[in-house]
Amino acid sequence: MHPVCIRIASVGAGLLLSAAPLAAAPAVASPSAAPTAAAAAVEQSAPRPTLSAKATVKSIGAWQQFRVYGSSTRLPAGTRVTLQQMQKKKWVSLPIHMNTTRSHTYNLRVKLGLKGLNKIRIVGGGAVSNTVQVTIR
Repeated sequence: MHPVCIRIASVGAGLLLSAAPLAAAPAVASPSAAPTAAAAAVEQSAPRPTLSAKATVKSIGAWQQFRVYGSSTRLPAGTRVTLQQMQKKKWVSLPIHMNTTRSHTYNLRVKLGLKGLNKIRIVGGGAVSNTVQVTIR
C-alpha cells in the first residue's frame, strides 16, 4: 500500500477532496555508511570553534573568589560556557556558567574548595579550552 496525500479545499458551499500518491521517500544512508570524499573534505576544512581560558591567580586560599576569563572564536554570541574541574581523572561540570558576550568573551567568578593543584577548563558550543592550573591552599 502506497501512502496518499489528501488535500482538502473549500469550494463554494462544499468541500473538495483530492488524493494523490506521495513520492517515494529518498533513501537514507545508514549511520555506518562511510561519508563520501567530498563530505569528508568539507568536514575537515570547516574551522572548529575555540575557547581560551586564563585565571586571575595561580594560588589562592580555599573558598576565596577568583576569576576565569577568556574569549571564543567561531561561536555565536550568547553561547553558554561552563566551568569543568578535573576530579579523580574525570572532567566534572561545575554549576558555574554564563553566556558569551557580544564581543565573544566571558568572565566567571569562581570559588574552589578542593585543596591542592586544581585543573580547570571551559567548555561550550562544542569547543574545549586549554587547561588552567590553580593551587588551592
